[in-house]
Amino acid sequence: MAKFAELGIETPEQLLAHLPRAYRDWRVPQAIATLTEGEAIVVGRIVGVKERAGRFPLVTVTLSDDTGTIAAKFFGRRHLFGRFAAGDRLFVSGRVTRAGLLPEINVTAHRELRGDEPYVGEIVPVYGATKDLPSRTIRTTIAKNLDRLIATRVDALPPALVRKHDFPPLREAWFGVHAPRDPSDVERGRGRIVFEEFFGIALAAALKRARREAAGGAPPVEPPADWYARFTAELPFAPTGAQTRVIEQIARDMRRTAPMNRLLQGDVGSGKTLVAAAAIVVAHWGGLQSALMAPTEILAAQHAQKLAPLLLPFGIAVEAIFGSQGVRDRRTARERLASGAAGLAVGTHALLTENVEFARLGLVIIDEQHRFGVEQRAQLRAKSLAPHTLYMTATPIPRTLAQTKYADLDVSIIDELPPGRTPVATFVIRDSRKARVYDFVRENVKLGHQTYVVVPAIEAGETELSSAIAEAEYIGREVFPDLRVGLLHGRMPPKEKEAVMARFKAGEIDVLVSTTVIEVGVDVPNASVMVVLDAERFGLATLHQLRGRVGRGAAASTCVLVTSGNPEFLERLDVLAETNDGFEVAEADLRMRKAGVLAGTTQAGANDTIGNIVDDFSLYMQAKGSAEAIVSADPELAAPEHLALRALIDDVAAARALLVTA
Repeated sequence: MAKFAELGIETPEQLLAHLPRAYRDWRVPQAIATLTEGEAIVVGRIVGVKERAGRFPLVTVTLSDDTGTIAAKFFGRRHLFGRFAAGDRLFVSGRVTRAGLLPEINVTAHRELRGDEPYVGEIVPVYGATKDLPSRTIRTTIAKNLDRLIATRVDALPPALVRKHDFPPLREAWFGVHAPRDPSDVERGRGRIVFEEFFGIALAAALKRARREAAGGAPPVEPPADWYARFTAELPFAPTGAQTRVIEQIARDMRRTAPMNRLLQGDVGSGKTLVAAAAIVVAHWGGLQSALMAPTEILAAQHAQKLAPLLLPFGIAVEAIFGSQGVRDRRTARERLASGAAGLAVGTHALLTENVEFARLGLVIIDEQHRFGVEQRAQLRAKSLAPHTLYMTATPIPRTLAQTKYADLDVSIIDELPPGRTPVATFVIRDSRKARVYDFVRENVKLGHQTYVVVPAIEAGETELSSAIAEAEYIGREVFPDLRVGLLHGRMPPKEKEAVMARFKAGEIDVLVSTTVIEVGVDVPNASVMVVLDAERFGLATLHQLRGRVGRGAAASTCVLVTSGNPEFLERLDVLAETNDGFEVAEADLRMRKAGVLAGTTQAGANDTIGNIVDDFSLYMQAKGSAEAIVSADPELAAPEHLALRALIDDVAAARALLVTA
């Protein structure tokens, strides 16, 4: 079982769900005379055998059928010496080449046929495998146990849905994907299996939403009719149409007793802080306090600095709660929150401590929500009976993924940038030209601007990755001895990190060498160049976030991605050179990597579903529509025909987790 565990297979259910990644159609052998280069299967009679011993053993079998002759080569298989003889019949599969007088086939699979035994073809599933656990072993194991594996599954899909979509019975569907007789069996079987899986997830989300709506308990807020006009009158600029639309959605949610559960996503610089300020003002008019939790002290402090002047005209006092605070400052902040004198708490994980209490917490805002675990988010919400909750992310999430991963959340998207944001020109440069990149950095500094240099590692290790400490020392000594070079990374004490960022913001550092600690939220308008070394080591979403640290001022800004000449890396990074649209970047990123876990406490990792979010999105939306219709008519699944659906939710791990996650 240890070999199967390497593939994440530890239970019979996981073995059954390990679907083939491809299929080989071995039903009809090809005539030798018709073969072209590429994969092929041949059945022929042996007319000659040659064996070559030595370090690289080779068996060459000449096969003939009624149309021609081919040389079948078995490389490195000494155990086949003496196995074949003229007159024997043989089935072979492999890749055909036509370089010599005879076509050749590099044999990957073969079978000996006795006498005039007819060849019986089949469709052969090919499974994701490891070096120690080949696809053939997995195929044999599943084939021997398929009946028993299927017997453990509950056929819970309502018969009406099976008929509506013309799905095969569950048993037939599983045989269709693991032991197909025809390619259409695979398509129909997988469609049924994926639909049922997505249906379980969507059903769990619909149930959770229905329970939240029914439970209520949130404090309804009814701000004055002219509240938005009064809010915008205090702003130094007019909100965008997208900001206005999203703010209206949030205000509408907060008027209800059902707790708001909304995800706000917007690209870098789209103005999520302004939307958060509007939500806090709405809560304040209802006599409620708000709490905003951010993943780092730098980002939390920046939120406090931006929000304080926006909230001041409405008499909302802001208190910060940081782990690095002095005892006296922290005690004062806690007292003001507990008494209700402060209307907003901004902080990091420090907000979660038991001694941070609120007089009447009604709105919880969690920034960069993916940086916090499910339990941490729940801890903050537990400081109020049923607070309205707004999750914010600056990482654009593909709409397809948002529909599934956040199935229980209402999703708001700010898809419009405020006027004045300058597009960032992005270039992909080979690392052999890094000296030219640093020449460009020097020219930028001469113009009075600042530069980030981001590297993947903190210090040099066994790998060849650029490190922040080494790069800062190198460029400070060899490249820019006359410039002010700073260093920032995650292992520095909080006060030291804050001091470095304060100096950079004040213009006292020309070039800041950093790890991705500056990825989210850091706002320095005078920084106009972002250089990322070993850019291939970062995901596209992270690189897009890093790019968002520049282009915040009036100056034209540039992002330079330095990488090796590997064509695969260049192709991936070119996505960023072609677009500044974070949603386009996110879609490309999703296509290029695994989509991650749909639900539960895991924040990252391999896909935990058979279905593919992007490729099977239309199937998911069909399943979602069906699930919501059922829950709308029967919120507790109490009808006799729906009792089996509870087993379906229990059967789908992602659906089961969704019912207990935030």
